[in-house]
Amino acid sequence: MAEIRLLTPTGHLGFTMLEPESFRRGMAQRPDFVVADSGSSDIGPHPLGADEQCSPVEWQTHDLETMLVACRRQGVPMIIGSAADTGTDRGVDRYVRIIREAALRHGLPPFRLAYIYAEVSRDEIRRRLRAGVPCEGLDGRPDLTEADLDRTDRIVAVMGHDPIVRALEAGAQVVICGRSCDPAIFAAPLIWKGMDPATAYYAGKVLECASFCAEPFMGKESVLGVVRPGEVIVEPMHPDQRCTPLSVASHAMYERATPFFEHVPGGVLDMRNCRYEAVDGRRCRVTGFSFRAEPVARVKLEGAGKRGERCLAVVGFRDPDTIARIDDVLNWARQKVEERFGREGYELFYHVYGRNGVMGDLEVADRPAHELCLIVEGVAPDRRTARELTAMGARQMFYARLPGVKGTAGTAALMSDEVLHARPAYEWTINHVMPVQDPSELFRLHLTTVP
Repeated sequence: MAEIRLLTPTGHLGFTMLEPESFRRGMAQRPDFVVADSGSSDIGPHPLGADEQCSPVEWQTHDLETMLVACRRQGVPMIIGSAADTGTDRGVDRYVRIIREAALRHGLPPFRLAYIYAEVSRDEIRRRLRAGVPCEGLDGRPDLTEADLDRTDRIVAVMGHDPIVRALEAGAQVVICGRSCDPAIFAAPLIWKGMDPATAYYAGKVLECASFCAEPFMGKESVLGVVRPGEVIVEPMHPDQRCTPLSVASHAMYERATPFFEHVPGGVLDMRNCRYEAVDGRRCRVTGFSFRAEPVARVKLEGAGKRGERCLAVVGFRDPDTIARIDDVLNWARQKVEERFGREGYELFYHVYGRNGVMGDLEVADRPAHELCLIVEGVAPDRRTARELTAMGARQMFYARLPGVKGTAGTAALMSDEVLHARPAYEWTINHVMPVQDPSELFRLHLTTVP
């Protein structure tokens, strides 16, 4: 085990299509494994709760087919995490179907395919709660209750490296995973080959988003990781990118509150003593990471449940006096909505782009733009109510009574009187960790031969 070479072509398979040229350059480097994540909680709770994907199946097919054909022709194992955005059983089945169809279409020789389900039923979690198994809330949430389960439509467990290692041990050449910890799908083949957890999980942490660890920014470009015990060297496959100590170190801050710790199934990756060194103008070497194992195995659970039906409307403002008093306009509209619907049984949101539509209360700018775009979002138990709620919330801004206004046309510019029917609103109901006897016990491994 002098070194193991991992190639990652994309940080979210199918979210937009991967760039084929840098992937071809990466495959020319003769990687030992090709690994790509295909899921995220960044897309919000709706895809999980409704069991839908946020990415077009055509884009997912493009990425899977591109990777599969190249990997099978070179005999390189391929691992995909969090199939179809959320890693539900339906998503795994979809990816398995795409793999089968692509193998037949290209006349690929037979290969072993493993697929791992990650959905967990509410009844199973309820049984464990009633047996006294604690389920600790993350990010300030209280411990899980049966009431939380009652609000939940779908649950996935987040697998670590263990189920994937079992698949590789069983001879799998292609592995399709349900919901997975992002770094774990990279750590799994390394641990299977005997690499220590610190090196394996750091490699996964830096490679998970592909070219995001390189500069200048280019999405969907491939990155190669050359992994040796205690050392990870990363190199972008696009000729105009480079991995520098700054670009790689800054990636440690991506999607986390601290750049020093990464909590993964089985323990914590400690990056406080990491050393970042330029190998040359395009490659960066990282050393100094460590790993602290947890005394008890725990598995993270993610769950989402339906909040209500949802509609949207778009309103613009250009008048400077109105913009200066936009809160008065919103308060007027809310007052009129309350006169019609009361104060409970619905939700009404105003997203004010041009003031704080992106950052909300965290916005630091104290001056709004010269024009504002308001997205009015109404959520109610049924579509009819949601539509009326949203329409009133938007149109009342047209009639807001502000002192000193001269003119009769109002200052709101309705893009259209049409209220847009959006997908239902979902909420995260479960973000918890549960102790288990075996890190693989919530995951179901299946093996088959394709085609």
